[in-house]
Amino acid sequence: MREIITPWGEIKPSVLILPVYYLLIIYGIFYFLPFDFFKYFFKGEDSFIEWMQFLGYFFSFLMSFFICFSKKKSFSKQKIYWFLLAIFCFCIAGEEISWAERITNFGLDSIREINLQGETNFHNLKNINNYLHFSFIFFGLFFGWAGWKFWPNIEALPSKKYTLFFLIVSAFYFYFDLSWITLGNRIANHQETIEFLMSSGLFLHCFEYFKIEFRKIIAIK
Repeated sequence: MREIITPWGEIKPSVLILPVYYLLIIYGIFYFLPFDFFKYFFKGEDSFIEWMQFLGYFFSFLMSFFICFSKKKSFSKQKIYWFLLAIFCFCIAGEEISWAERITNFGLDSIREINLQGETNFHNLKNINNYLHFSFIFFGLFFGWAGWKFWPNIEALPSKKYTLFFLIVSAFYFYFDLSWITLGNRIANHQETIEFLMSSGLFLHCFEYFKIEFRKIIAIK
């Protein structure tokens, strides 16, 4: 982590503060641009930021899969953990774009009929959607704090330096629902903009270990 120079001295944070810069740029510049720039790029289905989320999760899946099968031991706990992370990222990537339904025009009517948005995905099913925000709070805390705190030896779990990529997501959804409970009116619905941080955190974490494993393979050759 790079040092931050202030009038009061140098600060060296123990976590990456890229999420803070990201939010400052989004809400300090892009949010005020004309012609509904923010709306088209950072809100809603098939927006630029949603596709960036998909790519983040999809490449995290590919890298986790590569790391899993690049491990020398045929069976190890680390392989299992990387495999589970790969499956997790694959499922989230698929859900982000409704399993490519809007690209291929192929979907399942049986799922669409019970889907709140009439799409082929599972996170918007009537009995699952109610727990969607809770799942973001849970995984934000799990990846952003509990993982490195209680299981620091598990490579597949992001290290402490990626904390803000996940805890900001948890904090957003906690306050998003709390504002509705206490005030009867939720804060601005910028879910895709905030969720992008989680996909970015997993991507950076996987990329870090991908480079290590790839270098090992190159060194052997």
